[in-house]
Formats: sequence, C-alpha cells, structure tokens
Amino acid sequence: MGAAIIAVLAQVTIPLPLVPITGQTLAIGLVVTILGTRYGTLSVILYILLGAIGVPVFTGFSGGLSILVGPTGGYIVGFVPTALIMGMYLAKFGVTYPQAIIANIIGMVITLSFGTTWLKIVGDLSWTAAFMGGAAPFIIVGIIKAAAAAWLGVLIRKRLLNAQLLQQLA
Repeated sequence: MGAAIIAVLAQVTIPLPLVPITGQTLAIGLVVTILGTRYGTLSVILYILLGAIGVPVFTGFSGGLSILVGPTGGYIVGFVPTALIMGMYLAKFGVTYPQAIIANIIGMVITLSFGTTWLKIVGDLSWTAAFMGGAAPFIIVGIIKAAAAAWLGVLIRKRLLNAQLLQQLA
C-alpha cells in the first residue's frame, strides 16, 4: 500500500522548467510517518524497483532506468535514505505532530541534497546553478508538504493504531 500511495501521488505534478514539483515527497513523508522505518523504507524501495523495471509509477506515468540516471534520478534515489533517516528519527523521538514536522523537514533536506548533487553531476552544472534549479524553488513548498505529511500521517497513524490495524513503529 505504501508504494501504491507514492505511485499515485507521484502523478500530482506542477511543471517547472528543470525539475517539476510532485506529490512524491509528500507521499514519502506520509508513508514513513504512518508506517515507520522498516515498512516505510521498504515501500520506497519497492516503488523505486517498480519504476526501475519499467512500471509507470514515476511522475508523468514514466518508468525505466533512464529516469533514475536522468536529471531527476538523484531525488528518487535520495528517497531511500530519506525514508530510513525519517523513520529512525520518529522511532527515537515519537510520532507526535512536532516531531513528525521535524522528521519531514529533515527528509526534505536529504531529498533536495541528493537531487541537487545528482543534478549538478548529470547536468554538468555549477553548484550555484544546481542549487538554484534543483533546491531553491522547492524549499517553501517542501516545508508546506512536510507540515501536511506530518499532520495527515500522525492523524492516520493514530486512527490505524486505535483500530488495531497497525503496530507501533519498527
């Protein structure tokens, strides 16, 4: 279910010239906040593997290894350490709204760092150009998505726990 949520939200796109704003990062934050380290990270890995073998789960119903080695590949590859570190943070500090916001902002920074670095290398850009095209446009919207993922994630997680449909974080 986690990989499916990511695949669906990846199709929500606001096109920009170099790298689009997508629902993928919102989905990563949401899935990890709800499912925790193990299942959140496994959901991200499954999502990436599905896309890598050609299932059209990436933005714009795309898939294949060419996406992973293209200009946006760093963001997608960065989703794995993002999920892992976010999950570990939440496991250590608890899944409360303030902690989930912090975890999701940490995740945003990790994703943008991977994406910007990859964009610099693949696009043969300067660090300034890579940052201006690959990170700067996404910081404000990333903070908004982090807050939304935290709020929805904590809310959904509490309801799933109360209904005994989810175990404590692993």
